Amino acid sequence: MNASKISKRWLLNSLGMILAILITLIVILSLTVRSYTYNGIQTAIDSRSEELTNVFANYGRRSPAEFNKAARQYVENFPNKESMELMVFNNRGKVMNTSLGFAPDEKEVMPDYEAALQSKNGYGTWTGKLSSGERVMAVTRVLRSDTGNLVGGIRYVVSLSAADWQILLLVLMMVAVGLVVVALVLLSSRYFMRSILLPIQEIGSTAKRIAQGDFNARIENIRQDDEIGELCETINDMAKELDTAERMKNDFISSVSHELRTPLTAIKGWGETLQGGGLSPESFNKGMDVIIRETERLSSMVEELLDFSRMQSGRMTLTMDRIDILAELGEAVYMFSERAKNEGKFLLYAEPAMLSPVLGDVNRLRQVFVNILDNALKYTDRGGTINVAANEAEGFIQVTIGDDGCGIPEKHLPNVKKKFYKANQTVRGSGIGLALADEIMTLHSGSLDIESQEGVGTVVTITIPTIQKLRDHLEEEHEKKQLEERKANDDSAT
Repeated sequence: MNASKISKRWLLNSLGMILAILITLIVILSLTVRSYTYNGIQTAIDSRSEELTNVFANYGRRSPAEFNKAARQYVENFPNKESMELMVFNNRGKVMNTSLGFAPDEKEVMPDYEAALQSKNGYGTWTGKLSSGERVMAVTRVLRSDTGNLVGGIRYVVSLSAADWQILLLVLMMVAVGLVVVALVLLSSRYFMRSILLPIQEIGSTAKRIAQGDFNARIENIRQDDEIGELCETINDMAKELDTAERMKNDFISSVSHELRTPLTAIKGWGETLQGGGLSPESFNKGMDVIIRETERLSSMVEELLDFSRMQSGRMTLTMDRIDILAELGEAVYMFSERAKNEGKFLLYAEPAMLSPVLGDVNRLRQVFVNILDNALKYTDRGGTINVAANEAEGFIQVTIGDDGCGIPEKHLPNVKKKFYKANQTVRGSGIGLALADEIMTLHSGSLDIESQEGVGTVVTITIPTIQKLRDHLEEEHEKKQLEERKANDDSAT
């Protein structure tokens, strides 16, 4: 896990976006402040220049001479000489007086004066730099006589240096605030990234250990009560499940190896004995019976393993047909009757008069009955009883196979239908019989339920729908689908 890559992505995405927002805000605020400040200065100049209408209402507008005299008095009595510079133009456009006491550079451009001459209301404004480099804002108003002749003009000039300096200070303050925000974001993101990266790094190292086969690996010190914490808990649960599955697989391999070794040993032993010759017919027949019986046992185990492989890969197929489940159950009970008698156990079957036919695979259903009956006999002591019963209710056939054997401990009961799981390691078996039976019943739209109490016994209930129940269900589904289609058509029409 390369933490620097995540950090770079965080910086490029989140921090980059924050910087872009801050820069945009600073630029917008700076332009807004500059515009507001300049507009204020412009308003102040305009308010001063508008008083010329009253000052020169009559006196000073009749002739250039009168204007010059009145303008000189206006400049001398102007109250804002410290903040504004006044220039007085004669009717020829030449500066004849200023509030500073000296004439400006004749080469200085004055676009506001030119604009005032061209304007109908005699007003012109300009913001720019002087030849000295100083930024100024200037407003010029020209006055004309009643006959329309130019008698002169007055120009107001305000330096923008102080305003620009204040704007610059404000921008610098905003930049400083932005830098503080960025620093706080960096500090908080560093803590945040550490709170994410450290668990992710631990998750990565633990996952690598699990991938290498160390199923005892766990993520320690889970502190976050959030998605990261939930992920850590999930990883730990996964490791625990993998550890359990690994142990079950090893137990399965050990169990199957033992199950295979026992009949192979018997076959090999009797094969060598028969090969030596000199046996009586009775001993020969006994040896052949053992070989045949153990061979059938091996064949059954191999077939069960193949079925399990098909189930795991999803390749288990059923040959569905109309069958009499009562006949198949009776045949399975008959198969185990002799074994129960030889083992000193009682196999009781309360056979009903009639059951409705079902749709199923006759061989697979018989396999389910055989697995359950075999387990019942294996876990029942000598003198115990196995009860088999069947009944029909509400379109379902239920077959119950109960025993008064050792029972299943409560802690093992939720797992007995899982693959490889064996609640009792002392009894022979591969641990896949119940998982296989449960899968077969699921493929038949049925179920396999187990109830057990340790020291009391176990009851297995096999449920499968009748053919009529399946037909009714299919008809209901078909009618429901047609109703939904009609409703969808009606909705589209409206």
